[in-house]
Amino acid sequence: MTNVVKLYGNNVIQKKSQELIDFFESRNGIVRFSDILNVGFHPDSLNALVKEDKIEKIARGLYRLTGYNIGSYPDLIIASLQTPKGVVCLISALSFHEATVEIPKYVDIAIPRGTHSYKIKYPPVRFYRFDPKAWEAGIEEHKIKDYKIKIYGLAKTIADCFKFRNKIGINIAREALKTAVAEKNIKPKEIMHYAKICRVDNIIKPILETLL
Repeated sequence: MTNVVKLYGNNVIQKKSQELIDFFESRNGIVRFSDILNVGFHPDSLNALVKEDKIEKIARGLYRLTGYNIGSYPDLIIASLQTPKGVVCLISALSFHEATVEIPKYVDIAIPRGTHSYKIKYPPVRFYRFDPKAWEAGIEEHKIKDYKIKIYGLAKTIADCFKFRNKIGINIAREALKTAVAEKNIKPKEIMHYAKICRVDNIIKPILETLL
């Protein structure tokens, strides 16, 4: 009888483990700990798979199927999942829009002024606090392997780069502006719209005039 009970217990554990793996796969390999609990899985099932190296903890409250490919922009996805109010901005956004040759050292994330920055160990993130009006303007949602990521559009990003030119470098902002107009078909009118919101229209306008 004891052996039968053990066998039954092992079968139940294996079934739960497989169900949890299936749940991860249905969520494209990454799941928040809170979502695991909300659908009824016990933490012991998760811990068992972590010990077996089938699931790995990649950040606070965030787990991934070991070795699972989550697409071309894993850092943007992982950072965004940890920052519900965050929007990818500045050099990270320029890189996403292929409007800079700079390689981001951090994931640049914009949050509304007055919001506490999130504690993120991975990936490296740099937070920028935006005024509410500037924070909510120009947000786009991009789907990356079924994940929805909030990223500022290129025209808004150009304005932001001039707003934070002292932190990222004026030359990066200038080159991105040239690329946006000459190669990405971004209209100067659209850039100036966001420049006014960010209160950098007097800086961008004369530079734009030299390009036209």
